[in-house]
Amino acid sequence: MSAVEHPLAHAIKPLLDAVGASVVDPDQARADDVLLLWDERPAVAVRLPGLESALDRLLAEVRRQFGGVELTGLDRASKQRVVAQLEERGAFTIRHGVETVAAALGVSRFTVYNYLNRQQATGKDA
Repeated sequence: MSAVEHPLAHAIKPLLDAVGASVVDPDQARADDVLLLWDERPAVAVRLPGLESALDRLLAEVRRQFGGVELTGLDRASKQRVVAQLEERGAFTIRHGVETVAAALGVSRFTVYNYLNRQQATGKDA
């Protein structure tokens, strides 16, 4: 049975999809893959995605939470909530995070910084 067909792979698929990871056969695992055991034997290996796609995944998740609409079409309050959610998830620790989020929202970097500053000043999500 291939790793993709293993019951463990089916059980963790929603988690893997959410984080952008993939299943790999244990015999194809690299040193940085996570090996999962089933009945004390290697069942599947999980290949985690690189950081370069992390922000894209975060933006896609937020887009899903807002009904799949383009983020540029959201009203100001919704865009502020998007920035708050992305801040909570560490999106702005990623290189060019502010620029990428600003482009996705259709606003300037200055606007994203204003949303972040407002959030910090009020101590809650804007």
